[in-house]
Amino acid sequence: MTDRESISYEQARDELAAVVRRLEAGGLTLEQSLDLWERGEKLAAVCAEWLDGARARLTTARAAGDATDAGGTGGAGGRGGTAKTDGPDAEDVPF
Repeated sequence: MTDRESISYEQARDELAAVVRRLEAGGLTLEQSLDLWERGEKLAAVCAEWLDGARARLTTARAAGDATDAGGTGGAGGRGGTAKTDGPDAEDVPF
């Protein structure tokens, strides 16, 4: 089992932030600092895996939506195309 399977993105992100705070506070032995650094690296990798998975899901969903729209079946009120909603487009999401 990988860390990603046992920890959510939010949990990994929050623990990573706590690791960074402890390292920045100082007062640790070299061994403690190295252990924290290694844990931080693992947590950062877990966060990256979650974000990569989210990006892949968005790409797949957009491609499926584009394929549906190209077929002339959907979109805004049956007029083709896509309905624009308030909020960011997928390109605007920072990951």
